[in-house]
Amino acid sequence: MDTQQVSAPPCAPSRPAGVSTPASGVIHVNVRHAAGFTVIGNHLSQHRGLSLVAIGLAVHIQSFPAGARIGIKRLAERFPESETRIGSALRELEAAGYLHRSRLRLPDGRVVTRTVSYNRPGAESPAAIPQPRTGRPPAPVPATPPPPPPLPAPAAPVPAAVSVPQPEPPTADVRVPVPTAGTVPPPPLPQARSATPELHRAAAALLADLRRRAPQLVLSEQDVQVLAPGVAAWLERDAHPDTVRHALTADLPVPLRHPAKLLRHRITTLLPPPLPGTRDLAPPIRPRAIVIPLQNCDLCDRRLPLPPARPLPRLPGR
Repeated sequence: MDTQQVSAPPCAPSRPAGVSTPASGVIHVNVRHAAGFTVIGNHLSQHRGLSLVAIGLAVHIQSFPAGARIGIKRLAERFPESETRIGSALRELEAAGYLHRSRLRLPDGRVVTRTVSYNRPGAESPAAIPQPRTGRPPAPVPATPPPPPPLPAPAAPVPAAVSVPQPEPPTADVRVPVPTAGTVPPPPLPQARSATPELHRAAAALLADLRRRAPQLVLSEQDVQVLAPGVAAWLERDAHPDTVRHALTADLPVPLRHPAKLLRHRITTLLPPPLPGTRDLAPPIRPRAIVIPLQNCDLCDRRLPLPPARPLPRLPGR
């Protein structure tokens, strides 16, 4: 009875005191960083109002050293997201207070973008923000004179007619507007040469059916009536309806803010040329036939060409 049972499994080792492993969920394996790390607050990493792209972009910007360039084009070259998504994420960070962008004009006339990143919005005053280097020494700040001693209270009350001067409001920072090129009006929408009611109905039905292919292309009834003549011009040039749908729904931007404007641009700029031999081509110019006047001969009774400037000869004896 005192023989040890070697086939019985050994007891599991006891858990160290103070260490608890959750039964489900995430398990952290943390290693202490000694260099090359960035401190991120949970108010950013667990923000309920920002998208994952905006949170990741904020963490990436806070890991940069001071003076690094973080333009939209540079970020688009570094990450697979498009410039549209990166610009939208930057606007989210500006609205949440994690980022502030402004335009400044340098002494040499160049206009640069100044970006200020906040690791905790609202905890740092604007006076603590470092000013950009312009190559000139800072102007000396004049010493503030000591305040004058308080005057004794007057014996008589101040009359109501005396107006107390109000302090002038602080002068707001004047931002230099960035010069922009003049807006060019969009090209006119193409029109079909023979706009029949059947062609217009087919174009309107094709536009209304686009939301089945792309749910973001939801058009109002007014937008369908405005864009239908342009699609009718495609159908008039023997473009297959599937070809028109592919041209209007392929490679849509994310997010799509103005579907009607995008469709108007694609209908106008991607219009195919008419096929050779169709009715859209002008008929060839044919030379007119030369008509030669004829006249019967009195002697032989044959039709001979009549010279335009030569009179008929007179027969002798007549």
